[in-house]
Amino acid sequence: MATYKEIKGTQIEAVATDPSNPVEGQVWYNTTSNVLKGLKVLATGSWATGGSMNTARESLGGAGTYNAGLAFGGGGPNAQTESYNGTNWTEVNDLTTARSVNGAGTVNTAALAFGYEGSSVATELWNGTNWTEVNDMNQAKALSAGFGASTSAINCGGEVSSSNSALTELWNGTNWTEVNDMNTARYGQAAAGDSNSSGIIFGGASPIKADAETWNGTNWTEVNNLNEGRQYAGGLGIQTAALCFGGQNPPNTTEAVVEEWDGSSWTEIADLSTGRRKLAGAGTTSNGLAFGGNAAPGVSTATEEWSGTTPSTVTFTDS
Repeated sequence: MATYKEIKGTQIEAVATDPSNPVEGQVWYNTTSNVLKGLKVLATGSWATGGSMNTARESLGGAGTYNAGLAFGGGGPNAQTESYNGTNWTEVNDLTTARSVNGAGTVNTAALAFGYEGSSVATELWNGTNWTEVNDMNQAKALSAGFGASTSAINCGGEVSSSNSALTELWNGTNWTEVNDMNTARYGQAAAGDSNSSGIIFGGASPIKADAETWNGTNWTEVNNLNEGRQYAGGLGIQTAALCFGGQNPPNTTEAVVEEWDGSSWTEIADLSTGRRKLAGAGTTSNGLAFGGNAAPGVSTATEEWSGTTPSTVTFTDS
């Protein structure tokens, strides 16, 4: 059997206080408490019920963080915008144009709403108080996906003239520019990413897909598939650490399944409390939000708060 030194390259360190930034698998002996300790990462996270939105809706945009989120637009159509403070949603100023919409934004004071209902190419910018119309997209794409920030975003895929699209457009803060296509044309996919140079898309249709692709600012690259293909799922996170949650499988099965992407592969983790499709997300794989959507048979106001995998110090005993 290999020793700790053979595995880690060092002896178990004796310290008077626990290290401030230990790494996973590190073990030390605390001479003050006379306890052998180590650091592990909890394998699964959990969902908890958050405050309900004021307006039930599906096909909405999301932006921000787990305790400072933004929900806007949606099928109906809806123009309502709501801000989340970690406990409650508060109505703020509406979108200029009511519609189902893609969203981008890493904070709730700066967001982008674009596409996707019908023939809309409209783009609106949120400054924390108001929405302002800015330059349109080049191509209308129903049921497309988006990710990024208010000044740096991507729109991709969708339906164009009732056909699957692989088109990708890049937002630089002023204009949309058509860039390299996705490898697999699709609509109804989910996405995660924090800029127009780094993101991931996953799932979609038609037919139902499990395919995932990453974006590096220039090209799309196929990566490992979801374990369960689906359309109309929610997404949150960044290119190397993302969640896919909820969605739909034909003919009309609403999903609660959640998968986590670690930059290499997908792992099924804790399900949503309420299965939903066409929902939105915000935040990271450490702390995130899932909100709205269609819970079948109706649209939902539900918000669920994600607490993800976190480091945890454990003590060792002789038992």
